[in-house]
Amino acid sequence: MKMTFRHYGPGDPVTLEQISQIPVVRSIVSAVYDVPAGGVWSYESINAVKSAAAAHNLAFEVVESVPVPEEIKLGAPEAAKLIDNYCENVRRLGAAGVKCICYNFMPVFDWLRSEMEHISPDGSNSLAYDEQTVLAMNPLTGELSLPGWDESYTKDQLRGLLARYESVGEEQLWKNLQTFLEAVIPVAHEAGVNMAIHPDDPPWGIFGLPRIITCEKNLDRFLSLVDMPENGLTFCTGSLGANPENDLVKMAEKYAGRIHFAHVRNILHTGERKFHEVAHPTDCGSLDIYGIVKALHKGGFDGYMRPDHGRMIWGERGRYGYGLYDRALGAMYLSGLWEAIDKENKA
Repeated sequence: MKMTFRHYGPGDPVTLEQISQIPVVRSIVSAVYDVPAGGVWSYESINAVKSAAAAHNLAFEVVESVPVPEEIKLGAPEAAKLIDNYCENVRRLGAAGVKCICYNFMPVFDWLRSEMEHISPDGSNSLAYDEQTVLAMNPLTGELSLPGWDESYTKDQLRGLLARYESVGEEQLWKNLQTFLEAVIPVAHEAGVNMAIHPDDPPWGIFGLPRIITCEKNLDRFLSLVDMPENGLTFCTGSLGANPENDLVKMAEKYAGRIHFAHVRNILHTGERKFHEVAHPTDCGSLDIYGIVKALHKGGFDGYMRPDHGRMIWGERGRYGYGLYDRALGAMYLSGLWEAIDKENKA
C-alpha cells in the first residue's frame, strides 16, 4: 500500500511543504487544472506538477482526475475525437511516470452534498447530505450550491445538459461507458497506467440523471466490460458506504486485486439517505474502517490509498473536505492500521 495525499496545485491552501511533513505520505494526487475537459494536457504542464512535487521529495504517480467530457457520456458525435484526446492524455501521463488515473462517469454533477459546513458538537464542521433537502432544491434556479458544477455551467447550459440526458437512461450510459473503455484501456495497458473509476457519490440517481457505478452488482458488470487488469476501481468508502446495503468489507476483499486506488473516509448515517462526514476512525462513524482496511490487505491490495474528505478542525478554513489537519490525522490512522495488520499477518 502506498499512502498519498490530494493536492490541488499552486492555489491549494495546503502546501506541498506541509504535505511533505506528514511522515507516511510519499506521493501527491493531483492534476493539470488549466485545460478544459476534453483538451490535451501539455507535457510542460504535466512535468510542472511532477517537478513541484519532486522539489519536496514527493512523487506524482496518481492523477485525480482526467475529466470525462459530457459529450462522451452522452455518446454525442464529438465523442470519438474527445476519446482520442483522452487516450493522448493517458499516453503523456504514462510517459511522465504516472501509474494510476482516477476518473468518474457521473452525468453532469460530481459529488453532491446538501451542506458544506455541518457543525458537530465538538465544533468541527464537515460535508453533509440530506436527501430531503436535495429533493427540495431546483438545480435550474441556482438554489442548489454544489462544488464544481455551479462554477462550470451557466443556468442555460445546465438546463440544456439536463434536457439532453432525458434520452439517456442507464442502459445507454452503460453502452457509452463501454465505448469509452474499449478505446482507453488498451492505451492504458501500453502506457503502463491503471485506470480507476470512482463510484457515484451518492450512489443513486439524482434529478432524473442515471448513475451506474453504485453497488456490487454494477461493479461486477463494470469490470466485465473490458476484462483487463488496467480496468479497475477507485474504492471510495464514503461514496459506496452512503448506501448501507453495500457490504464494504466483503467488496474490499472481493475487488482488492482490481482496486488501484482507495479513498478511505468515514461517514455517520443519521437517517434514510442522510449522513455527514466524520473523522476517519471506525468508532467515529457508521463504517468499519478497520474491517475494510483488513479486507483490502487480505485480498492483496497493493495500490495507492489516500485519506478522503476530512473535517475542518482547529479553526482551519479552506477547500471544503480538503483541509490539512484532519486528513493528516486520517493518513496516520490508516497507515497505523495497515502496519499493524501487516505485521500481525507476518508474525
